[in-house]
Amino acid sequence: MIRRISYYLLSAVFVAGMSACGSNAHDGHDHADHEHAAHDHEHSEAEGHDHEAELVGKEAKGAHADEIILSAEKARAAGVKVEEVKSSTFHGVIHTSGKVMSASCDETTVVATISGRVQYKNHVSEGLKVASGTTLFSITSAGMQTAEGDPVQRARIDYERAERDYTRAKILIKDRIISEKDLAVAKAEYEAAKLTYNSMQRTRSAGGVVVTAPRSGYVKQCLVNGGDYVEAGQPLAIITQNKHLYLRAEIPERHFNELNKIRCAKFRTSYSKRLYDITEMGGRIKSYGRSAEVNNSYLPVIFEFNNTGDVVQGSYAEIYLITQDRPNVITLPLTALTEEQGIHFVYVQIDAEGYRKQEVTLGESDGERVEILTGVKQGDRVVTKGAVQVRLASAANAIPAHNHNH
Repeated sequence: MIRRISYYLLSAVFVAGMSACGSNAHDGHDHADHEHAAHDHEHSEAEGHDHEAELVGKEAKGAHADEIILSAEKARAAGVKVEEVKSSTFHGVIHTSGKVMSASCDETTVVATISGRVQYKNHVSEGLKVASGTTLFSITSAGMQTAEGDPVQRARIDYERAERDYTRAKILIKDRIISEKDLAVAKAEYEAAKLTYNSMQRTRSAGGVVVTAPRSGYVKQCLVNGGDYVEAGQPLAIITQNKHLYLRAEIPERHFNELNKIRCAKFRTSYSKRLYDITEMGGRIKSYGRSAEVNNSYLPVIFEFNNTGDVVQGSYAEIYLITQDRPNVITLPLTALTEEQGIHFVYVQIDAEGYRKQEVTLGESDGERVEILTGVKQGDRVVTKGAVQVRLASAANAIPAHNHNH
């Protein structure tokens, strides 16, 4: 009995020990599995980080290290336009400066009809638009101690004297006291005196004899001041119709052999960005100098053109003189260029969303297009509008490094 009880007790202890050992073994297995899973998770996360970094690098660098990425949608929104580079005929250009002047055929000088003191009428000033017959000045000699006296009064006296002489001559001719020649002289003097007197009567006012505009146009220049004394026939003002203008270009002597090759001109005034084409304005070359002026090493070239209404005479201009054509020249619009510290660049399209900054060397320019000597070749696709937007997009290449916080 005692042995049996002892056996049962030992058996119970053994089973309990085995149970404890089994429990510890199961716990150890779970811990190992957890450590293995954690290691796998860290390895997977590390691979994920490497993949993301690789994507960021590709996005930052693009297909080429110097590629600028600009999506097609953003390019359209920014107005980016691309032109394929082709060689074509381009003209030679002489780049110079000059001045816009009024054409001599459009100008009329207003002169004093009598001697006296001049006064302005109707607030005459330079640039004033006037019609034919508009009163500009009045001239009076009232209050002035002159040997001639008042010209209107003198004209009246001369007219009355001539009228008396002619009337007497007509009576004397009947009795053949005077000859037919004497009668003709008396008649001529009478008609001349009458014409002068009637003319002064028509132009006479309370302030003296008025001077009117002989034609419509604009007052280009006033040559006297109010209160000045003027002589009969002295210029008072210049009126221009401003319909025709001259463009005077100053050419350095070194271009003398090219003067006969000049066909037309383009110019841009100092107050506007618009480029004017002489040909489109009905213009032509009028003359060019055969010798330099005194104390001046430049030769003048004169163009005549129709004024479109927005060209100011007397203004200075930047001028592009167009000479003979040259074949197989690569040109681009001036809008394709950007400049950095005196170096010019264009942007070449690589693909639908990629662009490359390219340095170029420039040749002659006619104010619209410029010759490209080096930097691009035929077949290249170059940004001609929106180059500044592409330049700004290059800042997108600087993408910050990826950072992942746990």
